[in-house]
Amino acid sequence: MEQKMICDKDFYWKLFKSTFLISAFTVGGGFVIVPLLKAKFVDEYHWLDDKETLTMVSVAQSAPGVVAVNSAIIMGYKMAGMSGAFCATLATVLPPLIILTIVSYFYSFFATNHYVQLVLKGMQCGATALILQVMYDLLKKQWKKRVAFPIVITIGTFLANYFFNFNMMYIVLVDALIGLFLLQDKKYD
Repeated sequence: MEQKMICDKDFYWKLFKSTFLISAFTVGGGFVIVPLLKAKFVDEYHWLDDKETLTMVSVAQSAPGVVAVNSAIIMGYKMAGMSGAFCATLATVLPPLIILTIVSYFYSFFATNHYVQLVLKGMQCGATALILQVMYDLLKKQWKKRVAFPIVITIGTFLANYFFNFNMMYIVLVDALIGLFLLQDKKYD
């Protein structure tokens, strides 16, 4: 993976602070991190471009572990080598560690409090909206390129998982094989 090595004087503080805040407010799973990463590192700081971000998140999804942490490792390494990977990883892991420590200390209060449950329900709705926005943006980009086959693969994957309850690991393996053998002569950048 080619590194960019962005190293201005306050780069590591910006990387840590941004990644810390993204991790602190990423509720709903690893897919929610995609629009937040894009907003901060592509749109605001211009450290990465859309294609790099989507590629990194795709690699992070396929690697074992938490998507947010994998994304932070890859993104930090891409921008500043091992020190960038360490900085981004630490910033990604700290918020859940702090929050889980607090929640475990006050578990009985959080588990039974009606208002906390309502807040969590609202956060689930927001996370779902973010995931749908990312899905819409990706589908729109593919549609503009008039690339029907990847859209068919996407729809087929959804149908196989949602309606037929196929194991997700097998679906991802089949999608990978389709990409390897049937899409290698086409350019989908």
